[in-house]
Amino acid sequence: MHVGTPRPFTIDIPQSQLDDLKARLALTRWPEKETVDDWDQGVPLAYAQELASYWASDYDWRRCEARLNALPNYLVEVDGLDIHIIHVRSSNPDARPLLLTHGWPGSVLEFLDVIEPLSADYHLIIPALPGYGFSGKPTEAKWSVEHIATAWDALMRSLGYDRYFAQGGDWGSAVTSAIGAQNLGACAGIHVNMVVVPPTPEMLAGATPEELAGLARAGWYQAKDNGYSTQQATRPQTLGYALADSPVGQLCWIVEKFHGWTDCGHQPGGQSIGGHPEKAISRDHMLDNVMLYWLTNSAASSARLYWHSFRSFSGGQITIPTGCSIFPNEIFKVSRRWAATRYTNIVHWGELEKGGHFAAFEQPELFVSEVKAALAGMSL
Repeated sequence: MHVGTPRPFTIDIPQSQLDDLKARLALTRWPEKETVDDWDQGVPLAYAQELASYWASDYDWRRCEARLNALPNYLVEVDGLDIHIIHVRSSNPDARPLLLTHGWPGSVLEFLDVIEPLSADYHLIIPALPGYGFSGKPTEAKWSVEHIATAWDALMRSLGYDRYFAQGGDWGSAVTSAIGAQNLGACAGIHVNMVVVPPTPEMLAGATPEELAGLARAGWYQAKDNGYSTQQATRPQTLGYALADSPVGQLCWIVEKFHGWTDCGHQPGGQSIGGHPEKAISRDHMLDNVMLYWLTNSAASSARLYWHSFRSFSGGQITIPTGCSIFPNEIFKVSRRWAATRYTNIVHWGELEKGGHFAAFEQPELFVSEVKAALAGMSL
């Protein structure tokens, strides 16, 4: 697979795009209020209007832009597609390479607060998934999880890392696990903070109370929270027309998941009563992430990853050393016993007391400690 030479990249959003956003927000046509008193029908109207008002009048994109530009950003052509990467080389002579992959509806921004502590021990390579953020948008239907995994391996080798570690959550977990399953010889070990192992009838027959509780959380997701994935896995293009045209639509499509998937005060089992996303992630950080989708018009291109790979999210057995971190409000929670049926060489298993699906975003200190603990037992 061909990989080009990294080219320095600076993010510079034209002011005209920011002005257009404010104009669109001012012209929003709102639906009526929901008929319940919680998030059970989606983002409440009052909160959506509150966020949109703040976005239009108080939010500062240039702050986020400057923070990103303070890091070493590059574009690298990989198999004909430009990939945006943040490449932070550690000053530690014993540093080891670590590939960090985000998911949906996240972005490279998830990792900003963990870069400094991790770069004390690791060279960090943080790519934006194809069709996400400032990476190019595929024009061919080939960028599945497996293809991305092969591309990431080629990217790491081209950067001079013949051996490296890989980490990820959400789609980043799928890509990282695929790197482990492909086992092309360069990846020495992986760490995932989303462990997906579909239970077999045999596993279910002997399920413990803790395993049944994890299934209840997954059951809530299937019953109440997976409409987005069905749409993105079947008709991402149709969805794209709405989200590309409406900033409030794009905002709520993402913020709904910051509410449902973070550790922000939910009732046990995942019900939407009582939680508020800003208990887990600040308003500005949520809007920073939304902006990466809005400014790059990547609603459809990001959703196509579901069309490619959602049905095969958990494919492949992984035999290389693996670290797993289980945060309490993860979408799917499995036991070590169940995880070992797919990840057959688990060298670290951490069960945390707080945090959710967006682990690095929500709990950067815990995330860093888990990554370091997992990789400490692995050698290049």
